[in-house]
Amino acid sequence: MMTELSPTTTLDARIAEQAVPAQPVVMYQRWEELLFLHWAVAPEVVAEILPPGLRVDTFDGEAWIGVVPFSMRAIRPRFLPAVKGLSDFPELNLRTYVVDEKGRPGVWFYSLDTPKRLPNWIARTFFNLNYRLSRIHVHKQGACIDYCSELWMGADWDAPQKYEWERIGTTTHAEPGSLEFFLVERYRLFAYDRKAERLFTGKVHHEPYRLQTAKLSHYTKRLFELNGLVAPDGSPASVIASQGVNVRIYPMERVT
Repeated sequence: MMTELSPTTTLDARIAEQAVPAQPVVMYQRWEELLFLHWAVAPEVVAEILPPGLRVDTFDGEAWIGVVPFSMRAIRPRFLPAVKGLSDFPELNLRTYVVDEKGRPGVWFYSLDTPKRLPNWIARTFFNLNYRLSRIHVHKQGACIDYCSELWMGADWDAPQKYEWERIGTTTHAEPGSLEFFLVERYRLFAYDRKAERLFTGKVHHEPYRLQTAKLSHYTKRLFELNGLVAPDGSPASVIASQGVNVRIYPMERVT
């Protein structure tokens, strides 16, 4: 389905997304050891898969697709404690960037892979997010991360996707208006219920990421193929990492 391409939304709108939402918090999480690998692609590549109500968000006329491996910790509903065996797990996602008809910038997920069947089912069923089963192993030694994911293909596990990186240098915040700010300072996600033909959005809130340069030893573009996309040429144009942030999750709301 082709969707109309959109101009980039305003910087003021992006900064406004960082405000604490007025709604009650529904869930708490911590995201740790995030790696952000991004490639520039033609806007038409992203527009082709978007549902009605969303348009491509661009930076200098280009769309961007990111591979993000990280770990989720201490996931819990607002009034309940974290549960051992369910509240901590790694995730690997492929994402891109969009704006809705109100000009609100956010994230569109192609896929979100984790090793937890129950959370995956809940996210697919009630939040219309493309969570998939994958076995993931993460080894951390200081600022060095060794990450390996194998997607379940229905009869067997796919080939390993390996990422190895090290956070180096001093931490900084992304400067508003920069490419790094465009890519990582995202506080809204969108999801589409294809059966009901309804678009939903949900807010998250955290302190701005403290970013570091990532020394990348190994990566793969296999996740593009696993989502029906042609892998972009060359190495990622942006490689950055963060030790982590504490996150508050807010209710999903209908957009259209």
